[in-house]
Amino acid sequence: MSDYNPMLSAPMGANKKKRIIGRGSSSGRGTTAGRGNKGQQSRSGGKTYVGFEGGQMPLYRRIAQKGFSNYPFKKEYVCFNVSELEAKFSAGETVDKKSLILKGLLSKADTLIKILGDGELTKKLTVQVDKVSKSAKEKIEKVGGSVTAAQETAVAEKTDKSAENADKEK
Repeated sequence: MSDYNPMLSAPMGANKKKRIIGRGSSSGRGTTAGRGNKGQQSRSGGKTYVGFEGGQMPLYRRIAQKGFSNYPFKKEYVCFNVSELEAKFSAGETVDKKSLILKGLLSKADTLIKILGDGELTKKLTVQVDKVSKSAKEKIEKVGGSVTAAQETAVAEKTDKSAENADKEK
C-alpha cells in the first residue's frame, strides 16, 4: 500500500456508521430507543405469533379441518436402477443395505431401498432390499439372480398368519 488510489475508495454514502440506540438520553437515541411510547411493540418480548388477530379466533382455527393427510405416514425410498448395480457390483455379490453403504451408494442405514428396472444386467446378483419393481425383478431373475423384497416377505407372513387364524377358528 504505497500509494493512495481514490478510484478504489467507496463512493460517498456507501459506508454508513451503525446507529447505536438505547445508550442514554445524551446520545439522542436513548429513553424509548426508537420504539415509541408504551404499547406491546415497545416492551421487550412484545411480539405476537404469525396469524395472531388480536385475540380474535384466527382464520386458520375458524376454518373447519377437512380430509386426511398421509404425510406423517409417508415412506420415502432411495431408488437404484439395475444399471447402477451392473456398474458397482460383481457377479455373485449380494445387494443389501450393508453392501450399498460399503460401495458408497447409500449414506444412511435406516433408509428404505427400491430397485428400478432401467438399464441392462448381465451379472448374477442376490438382491435383498425393501422393494423391487416388476421389470427389475424380471431382469435380475433372467440372468439367474434371486430377489427377496422385505415387502413381499411381510405380505407373505401376514397371509400365513391369517390362514393359521382361519384354521384355528374351524
